[in-house]
Amino acid sequence: MKKLLFTFAFLSFALSAFSQDFTIGPKVGISQSKLDLSKEYLKSGNAKFGYHVGLFARVGLGGFFVQPELLYTQTKARFSFEEMGSQSSNEYESSYNRLDVPVMVGFKLFKVLRLQAGPIASFNINSELKNAGEDVRDVDFKKSTLGYQAGLGLDIGNLIIDAKYESSLGNISDTVGGYETDHRLNQWILSLGFRLF
Repeated sequence: MKKLLFTFAFLSFALSAFSQDFTIGPKVGISQSKLDLSKEYLKSGNAKFGYHVGLFARVGLGGFFVQPELLYTQTKARFSFEEMGSQSSNEYESSYNRLDVPVMVGFKLFKVLRLQAGPIASFNINSELKNAGEDVRDVDFKKSTLGYQAGLGLDIGNLIIDAKYESSLGNISDTVGGYETDHRLNQWILSLGFRLF
């Protein structure tokens, strides 16, 4: 983790030397998450809210910009498991604690509006399945995943507002309770940041 923080700081300062515009600051926000399981015996539940907190930097080059971020993210998602041949189903809740590193690339419109998209690397800190029964207790969460984010941003003075959609390009886990699944997390994200300089 120290290496990741050092790399983030080094890239931010190195890029600032070659940019026309550089800023850095804190960022916080909320998200609404839902699982995509795509197996008939696993059903996605209602969307759940989460939060994130961290830092962002932005390097501007003309009308274009690159915005790397370093965020601690806590999200949740619900799903139900229907055992084959059974009429009953139980609902479970997954909790995901991770370090997210999105890198947004985009351009400005009318000096305040931003269009942006880019990759996100997520590193698992502590993800778990809460209140699991015997049927789904074994979930092997991956240490890291790749995904993408896309959305809009708004700059008002030193305040930045980002509204983005995120989806994973790979499984969070390959199996749930010994059953193969396409286990992906999708979320809508709303963030507020403050430019320190």
